[in-house]
Amino acid sequence: MKRARYAADPAKSRGREFAENRDGTRGPRSEFQRDRDRIVHSIAFRRLRSKTQVFIAPDGDHYRTRLTHSIEVAQIGRVIARELGLDEDLTEALCLAHDIGHPPFGHAGEKALEEAMTHAGGYDHNAQGIRTLARLESPYCEHEGLNLTWETLEGMAKHNGPVDAPHWALAEVDAAFPLSLGEWPSLEAQVAAIADDIAYDNHDIDDGLRAGFLELDDLLTLDWLGDQWRAVERRFPNASRDRQLRELVRTQIGTMVNDVLVQTRSQLGGIDSADDVRAAGHALATFSPAMRDQERGLKHFMYERLYYHPDQLSTAERARDVIARLFVAYSQDSSTMPDDWLSQMPASEPHRSRHIADFIAGMTDRYAIDQVRRIYGRAPEGLSNV
Repeated sequence: MKRARYAADPAKSRGREFAENRDGTRGPRSEFQRDRDRIVHSIAFRRLRSKTQVFIAPDGDHYRTRLTHSIEVAQIGRVIARELGLDEDLTEALCLAHDIGHPPFGHAGEKALEEAMTHAGGYDHNAQGIRTLARLESPYCEHEGLNLTWETLEGMAKHNGPVDAPHWALAEVDAAFPLSLGEWPSLEAQVAAIADDIAYDNHDIDDGLRAGFLELDDLLTLDWLGDQWRAVERRFPNASRDRQLRELVRTQIGTMVNDVLVQTRSQLGGIDSADDVRAAGHALATFSPAMRDQERGLKHFMYERLYYHPDQLSTAERARDVIARLFVAYSQDSSTMPDDWLSQMPASEPHRSRHIADFIAGMTDRYAIDQVRRIYGRAPEGLSNV
C-alpha cells in the first residue's frame, strides 16, 4: 500500500543516539524494520513469555502472558496501520515493545517497586521499558542499549500523549537523546496505543470467562455487547457456547478497529505530514465519541468484576510481597544477587536502589519465585488462582 503523506518515513528518520557504520551484510532493511528486529531478538522481549498479563503465574497454558498479548497488539496495530497508509514496521515495533518495562506479576509487581523506590525516584513501567531498550539491553560492541531510532523511542515515551513531568528513567534518556516530550507522537505510536486498548479490552474478557471470574450474563448487561451477542446467536444458533464466545470477541475487535479507522480518517483533513501529526495538539487515532463511551463502560466493568475481583486482589497482594521481599533482601545483602549484577552494584544511592530495581524488573514470574525460595528457604504460596 502507498505510504500516506502523514506517515513516518524511515528514510527521513531523525536517526539514532549512536552513529552506526554498516557494511551491508545484515540485509536490506529499513531503519524501522531494524528496530522491530532488534526488539524481537532481545532478551527482554523473550522474557515477556513468563510475565503476568492478567492472571498471576497461571497454571493453565491457555491464558495470555505479556508476550502473547504483545503479539496480539501487533496484529491489530498492523491492520490499522496498513489501512491508514502508515509505516507498519514502526507500528509493529512499538506494539511489541510497549510492555517490556513491566516487572514480574504485572501491576502487583509494579506497585511493590513503586513503594520500594520512593526514596530513589520511584518506578514507572513505561519509562523502565525505554531504559531497558536504550541502556540495559546491550548486545552490541559499539554502544549501550539497542540504539533504536528516535521515532521508536519517541513513540514508546509518548504513546499516551505528551509527557510534562518525565520519570527519572525517561528523563535520563531524554537528556542524552532529546525526544521532544512536549509534542504529540507519530500516528504510528497513537495506533499502537489504541491497538493495546482493543487487544486487552477483548482478550481479557476471553481469559476472564475461561477462568470463571466473569459470567456471560453479567457481561451482557452492557447493552452494546448484548446486541452483538444476540447477533452471534442468530448467525450461529447451532454452534457451541465456547465457539459463540470466541465469535463475540472477534466481532468486538472488528467493530472497534473499524470504528477507529472511520474516526481517524475523519480527523486527518489538513494533516499533510508527520510533523503536522505532532503539531495537531490532540490525538488523531481515536475511537468515535460513542465507541469511547462504550469502551470506558467496558473498562469500568472489567475493573469491578475482574481486575478487582477479591481472588485477584488477594493473589496480587501475595505477589506484591514477593517483590517487596526481594528488594529488601538485595538492599540488605547485595551478595545474594548474581555475580554479574553484583559486580556492577553502585556504591551510593539512588543509583544502588535503581540497580536493584533494574534487576528485579527484568525477572520473569518464575524466576522471582525461584529467587525468593533460594533466599528465604521456601517458596511463596498462593500465587496462582487459575
